Amino acid sequence: MLVLRSTLFNSFMAITAIIIAIPALFLFPFSFRVRYAFISQWAKMNIWALGIICGLHYKIEGSENIPDSAVIVLSKHQSTWETLALQKIFREQAWLLKKELLRIPFFGWGLALTEPIAINRDSRKEAMQQLIKQGQERLDDNRCVVLFPEGTRIRAGKRGKYRQGGARLAISTGYPIIPMAHNAGEFWAKGSFIINPGVIRVKLGTPIQPNGKNSSELTTEVEKWIEEQMQEITNDKLKPITAI
Repeated sequence: MLVLRSTLFNSFMAITAIIIAIPALFLFPFSFRVRYAFISQWAKMNIWALGIICGLHYKIEGSENIPDSAVIVLSKHQSTWETLALQKIFREQAWLLKKELLRIPFFGWGLALTEPIAINRDSRKEAMQQLIKQGQERLDDNRCVVLFPEGTRIRAGKRGKYRQGGARLAISTGYPIIPMAHNAGEFWAKGSFIINPGVIRVKLGTPIQPNGKNSSELTTEVEKWIEEQMQEITNDKLKPITAI
C-alpha cells in the first residue's frame, strides 16, 4: 500500500505541475502577486493530496509567530515536504535557490515566475552580493525570504554546517529571522520515493532580531534554537498530537 500510495501521489504531483505551469506562462504580464497566488496553488494542492493519498499530515507549534509582514525564514531542510508546506504556512515569499532549478521543464518555468533569488553557487562572493541586493528588494516588497541554512537536504537525525547567508541578510536589511524546525525527513526521506503516513511536527520560533550581532553570533543563535528543537521533536515523536 505504501508503494501504491506513493506512486499515486508522485503521479499527482507531476501531472499538476504541468497543469499549473502551462497557464502560468500566460500570467507573465501580470503582477508578481497575481502570478504567485496562482502558482502557489500547486504547493497547496500537493500538501492537501499528501493528507488524502498518503495520510501524511502536519501540526504547527508556535503558529502565533507567523508574521503578517516580511521576515527571513531559516528552515531545516530534510525533505521535499517543506518546499511545499512553506508556501502554505507563510505569506508571499522568495526562495534562495540554485539557478539550475529554473531549467527544469514546467516546474522550473513556473518557479521562475515567482521571482526567486536564483544564484550561481560556484561564485560565492557574487552569490552573497545577489542575496543581499535582491533579498532587500523582496523584503521591502513585503515578501518573506526563505533560506535553508544547511544549504541542502540533510537526512533525519543528521545535521549539516550552518551557513551565514541568512544572518548576513538580516544584519544588512534589519529584518528579523523566524527559525523553523520540523521532522519531515522521518516520513518522506531525502531521495526516497516512499512517503510514510503520520504527523510531521513543525516548530516556529519567536523572531530573532539581528540588532547588535555579527553574522557568526546570529547564525549560532539560529542553529542552537533549531537543533535543540530537532532533538526535542525526535525524542518526542511518538507523543499523540492532532493533525491539520
